[in-house]
Amino acid sequence: MEVKEMLDLIKAVSSANIEEFKYEEDDYKIVIKKPQVTVTGTVAAPVAAAQVMVETEGAEPAIDGKEVVAPLVGTFYAAPSEGAEPFVQVGDTVKKGQTIGIVEAMKLMNEVESEYDGVVTAILVENEQMVEYGQPLIVVK
Repeated sequence: MEVKEMLDLIKAVSSANIEEFKYEEDDYKIVIKKPQVTVTGTVAAPVAAAQVMVETEGAEPAIDGKEVVAPLVGTFYAAPSEGAEPFVQVGDTVKKGQTIGIVEAMKLMNEVESEYDGVVTAILVENEQMVEYGQPLIVVK
């Protein structure tokens, strides 16, 4: 299986509604597991017949701006090397095509470029965090 085929497989599994995928061929085996997400929260008593208030722990405010998302599953790196300054920080101005981070997948370093011009208003992932295909990484306004 070629690297491009593997990346296409990773993308397909990431976007599918499955938790685990296994593939075996001759002398290698591929296992892709998605982390389980648990949502906890409380439901308050109804205020009126048709109104129910739901509070969710750890809920984040609505995002104001355009999200730059992960192009594939892998490990996100905010800087070009350990100890180096991050590619972008909140408040930085970015141009379309500017590198905002790196996603490592199968020992390949893939630069992630901004799809928009603007100012970075939020960084949504930590350095060395595992990211999913399509997961928002930064917000540009």
